[in-house]
Amino acid sequence: MGTGTLLGLAPPKVRSFVLWPVRATPRTVWLIVQLQTDGGISGLGEASDAFGFASTTAAQGREMEQALATFVELMQGRSVLDIAHYRKVGEPLARARGLLAATAFSAVEQALWDLAGQALGTPVHTLFGGTLRDSIPLYANINRATTERTPAGFAASAQKAVAEGYRALKAAPWDGYPQVTAAHGIACTKAIRAAVGPSVDVMVDVHSNFTVEEAVRVARQLEPDRLRWYEEPVAPAGGEFLFGVRGFLPLCQQKAVAVIMPDVKHCGGLLSLTHIAAMAEAHGVSVAPHNPSGPVATVASLHATAGLRNCEILELQWGEVAWRGELLSPPEQIRGGQIEIPKRPGFGISWNEQLARKHRL
Repeated sequence: MGTGTLLGLAPPKVRSFVLWPVRATPRTVWLIVQLQTDGGISGLGEASDAFGFASTTAAQGREMEQALATFVELMQGRSVLDIAHYRKVGEPLARARGLLAATAFSAVEQALWDLAGQALGTPVHTLFGGTLRDSIPLYANINRATTERTPAGFAASAQKAVAEGYRALKAAPWDGYPQVTAAHGIACTKAIRAAVGPSVDVMVDVHSNFTVEEAVRVARQLEPDRLRWYEEPVAPAGGEFLFGVRGFLPLCQQKAVAVIMPDVKHCGGLLSLTHIAAMAEAHGVSVAPHNPSGPVATVASLHATAGLRNCEILELQWGEVAWRGELLSPPEQIRGGQIEIPKRPGFGISWNEQLARKHRL
């Protein structure tokens, strides 16, 4: 990452890209995109979970590489500041070709904003109007870090996250449904609430596993536990895989949800996330970006949400690997359940290639 400004010089032009598939755990592979220029600076984006929440394979990594090549070609030899052009020509392809293309498009868009901020010598959030805060509250997604999928296992993870300062938690105790029964997920949820007490926000994610009737029945059994939210009991719920304003508009118009969850990796990137949030605000709907992601998507989400008035909280994939923070310099600055918004140019981070190679898929 460079920190200089243009100083009257021509802006750098897009030259090539590198995809870094980083194996975090048997379940998690982070797909990090490094967009390179002729000016010696590079920008970062993240394309994880383009194949759903199952672990990405090497073959799928090659599919993503091909998809990325299509979108990078749209910017070949063009200024890193030509983001409007990129979105105009790339969005129709992303919308028409499904989740893989939407995620590839979004990753390149993220990297272009990182490059634009570096070229102009300013943090990306200033390009979206500045920030309303110095930090954003996080909720700890304890789901993937919980390998003992029992009430006691979820309770232990919840207690550990609270001990680290988090005041909001989320789990998905119905993963594996119907082999994992509705009753088991309810027991895990109640164990989390009992472990953390009444003052910590608890959320659960059903990953669209239930029918409407099952969703209502389980919700009634969880009413005494006073959940902050009950996420995606049926599809598409909060919209974590939806693309653009067009994808989220019906949810907001129909007041189908109180909170929407655009994901910077899938919704079209940073500018799309801000457009979605503005549309949601007009309908009285809050935003809590979906982000069960690696550190690059987290930083991108920070810059996109820094100035949003209706952003409640940001998701963090908690406790999965101890070396997560070392992939970036400086590492994520998390204190008391809040994450600081970077102040350096671009996304304000650089990529640890040595560590990425060590954990490469």
